[in-house]
Amino acid sequence: MFDGFERVRIDTGGATINAVHGGTGPPVLLLHGFPQTSAMWHRVAPALAQRHTVVAADLRGYGDSSRPPAGDDHAGYSFRAMAADQVAVMRSLGHERFAVVGHDRGARVTHRMALDAPDAVTRLAVLDILPTLHVYTHVDRRLATAYYHWFLFIQPYDLPERLIAGDPVGYLHRLLGTWGGVLDTFAPGAVAEYERVFADPDARHAMMEDYRAGASVDLEHDRADVGRRVQAPLLAMWGTRGVVGTGPDNPVAVWREHAADVRGVALDAGHFLVEERPEESLAALERFLEDG
Repeated sequence: MFDGFERVRIDTGGATINAVHGGTGPPVLLLHGFPQTSAMWHRVAPALAQRHTVVAADLRGYGDSSRPPAGDDHAGYSFRAMAADQVAVMRSLGHERFAVVGHDRGARVTHRMALDAPDAVTRLAVLDILPTLHVYTHVDRRLATAYYHWFLFIQPYDLPERLIAGDPVGYLHRLLGTWGGVLDTFAPGAVAEYERVFADPDARHAMMEDYRAGASVDLEHDRADVGRRVQAPLLAMWGTRGVVGTGPDNPVAVWREHAADVRGVALDAGHFLVEERPEESLAALERFLEDG
């Protein structure tokens, strides 16, 4: 799905990260979310690579990246640890400063990276999320119903792992076919890749640890940074049929509480907007990446 790209595995000290890279021009890092891998970018990465050096990486625990121990406090899967991995990946490839585009969990890693490594991140796009601390402090019945998995996955090991193990591929299909979209949206090759990884119990456990970290150590980091705002230009992009787009919050207004320079783009899509609306997503990202 990434013809012309080179595949690499990079040791970051805390994990070994699987990535593909290709193209020429200003560097941009693409980060996927749950329950996917870097394959989610296959419809936009080749076009972006015509004018950018594109790196699409698997987060630690996901895809073909390694699955290090989480630790008793789950910090091994914190957004801080994941962000540090990706900064190390980009530096290993010769990119000290770069743009970042993240979707879902990858967008939360992107937000943390812009706070922890502001000298590295030139601009960032966060796709179909609101900040993690905002989500946890604004839970109502609608959000808890839509984001039920946030509260299932944070239960102690190994309750969610055992429940999902009953029919992992069936559950994966249910995840991909909800949040405003349908399973038929996804390319068969991408679905096969997601199925391959989700069938691995160690991968599923790592994903649960990601969510356990999100409800614990990540919130500690976010609370410590209350009042800090991302200074790099930030694009908030969301699907009008997803949880973010159908909620009571104005995504741009929320992000302006966390970043100094915020633009917003809404697409007629559900949560998985890059795969549902690749042309529109690509156009919005190119405008943002090439603005200034």
